[in-house]
Amino acid sequence: MSDLDLLTQSLARNVKRWRTERGFTLDALAARAGVSRGMLIQIEQARTNPSIGTVVKIGDALGISVTTLLDYERGPKVRVVPAEQAVRLWHTDAGSYNRLLAGAEAPGPLEMWDWHLMPGESSPSDPHPSGTVEIVHVTAGELTLTVDGIEHRVPAGASATFEANTPHTYANEGDVPMDMLMTVSVPAVH
Repeated sequence: MSDLDLLTQSLARNVKRWRTERGFTLDALAARAGVSRGMLIQIEQARTNPSIGTVVKIGDALGISVTTLLDYERGPKVRVVPAEQAVRLWHTDAGSYNRLLAGAEAPGPLEMWDWHLMPGESSPSDPHPSGTVEIVHVTAGELTLTVDGIEHRVPAGASATFEANTPHTYANEGDVPMDMLMTVSVPAVH
């Protein structure tokens, strides 16, 4: 079985499991996540490989991390994620990418990402649920972080925190690759 097939089946199993655990109907989850009921049915039947944006919306609506949605099996309390198991969820032909390094439920989803943006590239993000906080730390280049229409320059060695319940974009307007680590904390669903 290919890695993509394994991820598709894990996503199917985990969306259904967490939707059921939360007591959400397909219609309720579709409304919360802003995705169609038909898309959710295809995901739960492992008949589609949705975009990372769709997976993030479903995770946010369920109050769980992308890591948990893609988890092959629930692990022990201490979980070591080998480098080769980091999941690349977004990439461009120019060489930009992000990788989900690790995640946990603490008490809501908590994720750590590795980002690489090539010069001139950017990645927009829809607003996350109210109370979501992101922390970025730039290790190379300079990040242009736009939050709610306002640009912030974050050079190598600097960090930034922000409330992510508004549209935001990560961009590299420089002439060298930009690398950063990002942590996302989403509040638990009650």
